[in-house]
Amino acid sequence: MTMAAARGDASSLFATPKTVAEHRADGSIVLRSSEPLRGSARCIGDWLEHWARQSPDKIFLAERAGAEAAWTTVTYAQALQQVRSAAAWILAQGLSAQRPLVILSDNGVDHALFALAAQHAGVPSAAISPAYSLMSRDFDKLKSMIALLEPGAIYVTATKPFAAALAAIKSLHNAVIVSGNATDENALAFSAITATPESPDVAKAFAAVTSDTIAKFLFTSGSTGTPKAVINTQRMLTSSQQAKAQTWTFLEQASDDLVILDWLPWSHTFGANHNFNLVLRNGGSLYVDGGKPAPGLFATSLANLKSVMPTVYFNVPRGFDMLIAALRSDEELRRRFFGEVKFAFYAGAALPQNLWDALEELSVKTVGRALPMVSAWGSTETSPLATDCHFLAERSGNIGVPIPGTELKLVTSGDKLEVRVRGPNVTPGYWKAPELTKQAFDEEGFYLIGDAVKFADEKRPERGLFFDGRVAEDFKLNSGTWVSVGTLRVAGIAALAPLAQDIVVSGHGGDEVRFLVFPNIPACRAHAGLGESAGVGEVIGHDKVRSAIAEGLAKLKAQGSNSSGHATRALLLAEPPSVDGGEITDKGYINQRAVLTRRADAVARLNDDASAEWIGCS
Repeated sequence: MTMAAARGDASSLFATPKTVAEHRADGSIVLRSSEPLRGSARCIGDWLEHWARQSPDKIFLAERAGAEAAWTTVTYAQALQQVRSAAAWILAQGLSAQRPLVILSDNGVDHALFALAAQHAGVPSAAISPAYSLMSRDFDKLKSMIALLEPGAIYVTATKPFAAALAAIKSLHNAVIVSGNATDENALAFSAITATPESPDVAKAFAAVTSDTIAKFLFTSGSTGTPKAVINTQRMLTSSQQAKAQTWTFLEQASDDLVILDWLPWSHTFGANHNFNLVLRNGGSLYVDGGKPAPGLFATSLANLKSVMPTVYFNVPRGFDMLIAALRSDEELRRRFFGEVKFAFYAGAALPQNLWDALEELSVKTVGRALPMVSAWGSTETSPLATDCHFLAERSGNIGVPIPGTELKLVTSGDKLEVRVRGPNVTPGYWKAPELTKQAFDEEGFYLIGDAVKFADEKRPERGLFFDGRVAEDFKLNSGTWVSVGTLRVAGIAALAPLAQDIVVSGHGGDEVRFLVFPNIPACRAHAGLGESAGVGEVIGHDKVRSAIAEGLAKLKAQGSNSSGHATRALLLAEPPSVDGGEITDKGYINQRAVLTRRADAVARLNDDASAEWIGCS
């Protein structure tokens, strides 16, 4: 059986892509779906009200304290009751867009209910990545966010873990501190808030919510700059999910029950606006995964996966890397996973082709067919869906076609196609930043997302687009050859697999491309035959590790690429990426520019011909 045959048919899951291309006289190309966007809900609260009536006893949200604990569940009816009660408290406190709800904690049932309550009352919520509170040392980014928002209430799961962060921002706000831990004496218990008697003001406030009402503020990841507060309106969120339903047609088939097990953070648009809202819009069940693809935490994700098998499996490339290793060693999990999951969705960054191939091969060997792999593309400013790959692509990296209602404008930028976005899913701008807002759009109102794309087949736009890097990250070598950082990063990770956790591409203003490599320390230890006690310096300096990196560089070079398509040197970094330094988000996205700036000394060592630290291409 060929792999193409093993991929089978996607017609039972997805709509057929219908994409038209308008070639303009100025050389730009506008892509749009020929399928019009149908009407969407007024606000996401309408979805909660609907399912509380239609399926009151169905599980909406679930979480558990640990891998061995029972799941604590909340039905749609219970969720609506608590949302209305919390909304009454929110209104009584005078919260508003000028005094929003801020949530510092990670995903959880109380987090979800509090955010939904604020939005029910017409008050924005703002989930801030816990990394800024729990991993930061100076809290500078957190301070700037709090100063910008001026919150009326701040929620944490418990005050003790957040004590240092709360102390750092104390002088910047007059908010009520709310805790999920009822025994915290220095905060108001969330359980007391959900016990607030519902008032007539709640129904009045909910009826006043419109499509233009601000639902939330989400901060950009800062992958190419300082985080900004992106305004997310109700229209953005509901139109995005309407488009999703028109592309993932299985969602509206009554026989299909949507179950999602997910760790992706609600402080980011994908976990919140795509995954959480996917469940809410379609009356599904969301099981909060307390694990994540990180050492010591992925075991929790695996235990949860064995407990709850999802309809659709979402993860980032690092998560798929760890999942593949687990599936290879666990036959029962492998059979359940490939037998019950409809398809897998990769997010956060392009999936290296070696991981795609490995997952397909495992699936074919296990159930006789390849697990469909799909993706999408967008940003915090596009809530997040702008394109969707609702078809079976032949290889990794296809981001799909424009969703119904959204237009893409492709503009020549050097030797690339810069892409811009316009539609009801696009933000009206940045909170309290009119100049930044003005700079973010072109003269036709297309959002300047900063990415580049290329056609899978220019004559057949319905075959999708491939992400072609961020325009701001790409650079030229002295030869005048452009280096596509996004493409080369993925190829490099694949060539150095499994020893490279991530790669930063260097070589600006030089003759050659070079890599700064964040090593996968557990994989490097295993490759070197070292024990768990071996320190990072010993691991990355081991001859077997260095030889494998050199071989990986040679493998990349042998793939036939020119000087801009491979690296001649690599330097393994002992220090992991820094949150305070803006080098990484909690989804694991590496800020190339921030790493190169912060680690100028490492770049200098990489470029020093006399240095013994770097590894050359063998």
